[in-house]
Amino acid sequence: MTAAVLVHGLYHQPEHFAAVAERLRVRGVDVAVPELHRGSLRADTAAVQAAVDELPEPPVLLGHSYGGSVITGVGGARHLVYLAAFVPDVGESAAALGGASRELRAAIVPVAGGSTVLHTGRAADVLYGDCPDPAASRAVGLLREQGAGCGRGVPERQSWKGAASTYVVCAQDRAVDPALQRELAARCTGVREWRTGHSPFVGHPRLVADLVLELLGADVRGGPCPGEGDVPPPVRPDGRGGRATRP
Repeated sequence: MTAAVLVHGLYHQPEHFAAVAERLRVRGVDVAVPELHRGSLRADTAAVQAAVDELPEPPVLLGHSYGGSVITGVGGARHLVYLAAFVPDVGESAAALGGASRELRAAIVPVAGGSTVLHTGRAADVLYGDCPDPAASRAVGLLREQGAGCGRGVPERQSWKGAASTYVVCAQDRAVDPALQRELAARCTGVREWRTGHSPFVGHPRLVADLVLELLGADVRGGPCPGEGDVPPPVRPDGRGGRATRP
């Protein structure tokens, strides 16, 4: 059985990837979606590494946003996918690379104990502004409190230097600047550009699932995915370090 591991970002949880995971499982893919929020980048990375190590074969490993910092420190993947994600080099953190946009920073609300939450109205616009209801409303409801410091964590290895990787630029992203995404994409072996906001796994889950299935190749079972009528924005692959033009 082919395998995929989906890694969420800050404030999110595994359930945000439920629609993508369903589409992959119906095609015979063994899917793991580890829970982060372990208190540090090192602990989050260890949780994902454990999920990868439990699989019978190397998976496609997808990280969204902060999840890119996590998968950068994980070994044993068949292919890395950075979805609007950070691709840190030696000594770099997500925060040092540019972190959250001004709009996203304005949505962050401090709470007791040094943690933060996202203002629901602002988060809906910044994270899910291009996503239809009720999916967007459900995604906002799933957002959780975030402990301090994870975004400042520095990966202990740079797995993208020795593994095949694909960067997905979300061209309408309001949380992570698409210009920064294109700079980071130059570190990967392949680039796609999608006309979506920050969270295509909510608004266009078929788009995300189809990319994972493509990277898994002929090893997956045939047949339609659920939601076959979910027509996504056009996608175009590009070469190493190149920028995919929008159709």
